[in-house]
Amino acid sequence: MTQSKDAAANAMWGGRFASGPDAIMTAINASIGFDQRMYAQDIAGSRAHAAMLAAQGIISDNDAKAIGEGLLTVLSEIEGGKFTFSTALEDIHLNVESRLTEIVGEAGKRLHTGRSRNDQVAVDFRLWVRDQCDAAIAGLTALMKAFLAQAEAGTDWVMPGFTHLQTAQPVTWGHHMLAYVEMFARDRSRFEDARKRMNECPLGAAALAGTSFPIDRHATAKALGFDRPTANSLDSVSDRDFALEFLSASSICAMHLSRFAEELVIWSSAQFRFVRLSDKWTTGSSIMPQKKNPDAAELLRAKLGRILGATVALFTIMKGLALTYSKDMQEDKEQTFDAADTLMLGLAAMTGMVSDMAANRDVLRMAAASGFSTATDLADWLVRRLGLPFRDAHHVTGTLVAIAEKAGIDLPDLTLAQMQAVHAGITAEVFEVLGVDNSVNSRVSYGGTAPLRVAEQVARWKAALG
Repeated sequence: MTQSKDAAANAMWGGRFASGPDAIMTAINASIGFDQRMYAQDIAGSRAHAAMLAAQGIISDNDAKAIGEGLLTVLSEIEGGKFTFSTALEDIHLNVESRLTEIVGEAGKRLHTGRSRNDQVAVDFRLWVRDQCDAAIAGLTALMKAFLAQAEAGTDWVMPGFTHLQTAQPVTWGHHMLAYVEMFARDRSRFEDARKRMNECPLGAAALAGTSFPIDRHATAKALGFDRPTANSLDSVSDRDFALEFLSASSICAMHLSRFAEELVIWSSAQFRFVRLSDKWTTGSSIMPQKKNPDAAELLRAKLGRILGATVALFTIMKGLALTYSKDMQEDKEQTFDAADTLMLGLAAMTGMVSDMAANRDVLRMAAASGFSTATDLADWLVRRLGLPFRDAHHVTGTLVAIAEKAGIDLPDLTLAQMQAVHAGITAEVFEVLGVDNSVNSRVSYGGTAPLRVAEQVARWKAALG
């Protein structure tokens, strides 16, 4: 760039300001340090805008052609690492426009006709967030497939189900894995819904009131892949709902990632040994040679804080702003950028860990058979076979659990005589429901853990995910 930075800045601002900004004001005002990430979106928006201006007869075809080719040159320079970003030019918009004018001359000065930086940043940011929604959807699909593969492999592997982190009832590994498929499917649908709502184009709203030039907003919306232009110019430049929705969906998704990360930390411990994580996702200790720490899961569990923090920060920024644009809104991007990066890293890491983890099937089965996990099956049997009211059956079962616990054995290890001492109607048939396989096989209600039902859900998701 040949133009001095101060001169370029003053030229962009016009004749209103005679001197350049103070250095501290420049530092607090400039956003080029982070919004340069939107260079591709900014150039795409400008090319669509220039083409529309020419089609409407607002600028000449020659100027539009020069602008379009010049913007491609700028794009090439940025992607090739040959572009010098200037803090004095504040943001990506002025940096691109200044360089464009250096390349194509007077034609470059016509580009900003019929628009403002307010609608320009709104369309750039919306395009960028839309791209992140697409990336999140793809990342979630890959993660769901990883969980689905685990579910298919372990459709009938028995493991303990927990409430309060205490053994509750036997379930299957496949059923547990499918629970996360359902969670992440909801996350994916939230990003899909957010994308649909944000797919309106604010370009052409200008500063806040629209423009007197005969622009064609439908043409620019179509060129940029939007469904339609936004319908209210005031809302167009002041809206950041699209970023808030993206961050909200990201926060819920990160919470789900954190929940499974917590399970991996617990399951891979020496006390549980439910799963093995390879060296790809673990680290050692600097002093304890036996340690194999699930650091990737722990870090992923912690990263929810960054995404949730970004969500709260943007809500806090936006809650006190009267219509329309205020400079506060410049603070919308850094947090959103960081949250998007963190989410994509988390999705990729979790996909890797889920694909790589190996379940200890024998340990899972042994754990499923402990902790009186078939007590509910015993109570259900008393209701079905002996006609006891469930509350009475619950009391009988609780008494038998207490006897077994005192003796240091599990329910299937009680003798028939011990059971009949509590309720005379119990027969030897009861032992058929006390095994963990019998327990999971009996849970045939829709959405239940029976291998038959799990296999049906695996087939459903395989068809849905392709």
